[in-house]
Amino acid sequence: MLEQIQAVAAQVGSIVVGKQPQIRLALTCLLARGHLLIEDLPGVGKTTLAHALSISLGLQFKRVQFTNDLLPADIVGVTVFDRDRTAFVFHPGPVFSQVLLADEINRASPKTQSALLEAMEERQISVEGSPHRLPEPFFVIATQNPQDQIGTFPLPESQLDRFLMCIELGYPDPKSERAILEGNDRRELLAALEASMDPDSLLAAQNLVREIRCSAPVIDYVQNLLTHSRRSSALAEGLSPRAGLALVQAARAWALLDGRNHVLPDDVQAVLTAVAGHRLRPARGVATSHRARAELVAGLLEAVPVP
Repeated sequence: MLEQIQAVAAQVGSIVVGKQPQIRLALTCLLARGHLLIEDLPGVGKTTLAHALSISLGLQFKRVQFTNDLLPADIVGVTVFDRDRTAFVFHPGPVFSQVLLADEINRASPKTQSALLEAMEERQISVEGSPHRLPEPFFVIATQNPQDQIGTFPLPESQLDRFLMCIELGYPDPKSERAILEGNDRRELLAALEASMDPDSLLAAQNLVREIRCSAPVIDYVQNLLTHSRRSSALAEGLSPRAGLALVQAARAWALLDGRNHVLPDDVQAVLTAVAGHRLRPARGVATSHRARAELVAGLLEAVPVP
């Protein structure tokens, strides 16, 4: 199982060059049954990472380009009257896929963004009072442009909280950028990719994450981080219980990738910025950049002793 996951990481790393830490975080998010938000400038490989992950994992992939005129029905689907059946028939939207890429999610209106809330939390959607289950596994990868760019809407806290992790790719280092410039086109490389894992194996790996042991001292450490975030004068508000659950689950997945059956405080620290950064706001001002959010998390880590 671990060898398959490592093969996926290596294959994705051959497409998204020089971003192994971000690739590992993305795989951690998927193994923890979470959803991933990638925030960065256009052209740094956000969409390519989503494509490479879905192909390498053998998952069904659909993409929705979010724009200001996108409607909720364009995502979840619509019910249409069928004359032959003399009945209303539901036509599923692109959300009925194993990997949904919500490209430039913050270019759509808040009403359209909220269409994903039920899907991300309940793994189902409701149309005219009727629930429709989504496929398993179900994974949303959303990309987001910096909030200071023209034509963007800020994601509400309720939407941000549905994402288990938020990562930033950043510009490649000189060596990696050279390899990109001298190599083949990324689209050609994606077309040549083959699955290194299948959905059943992925589901088995996700179930294995739940069996990773998280000892009482590690739970105490997570709880102390949550408590301090709620009492800190530097933060506008603390981390929610959902954030705590996400942190424990992500730490379990990180431990699995290291081949361990138990969680260490180092695992919690490794995923804390990705899990908590987008959920924290400073008491004064706005932390819009990934670096500013990382500084908030660093202050939290410094204030809470490691067991």
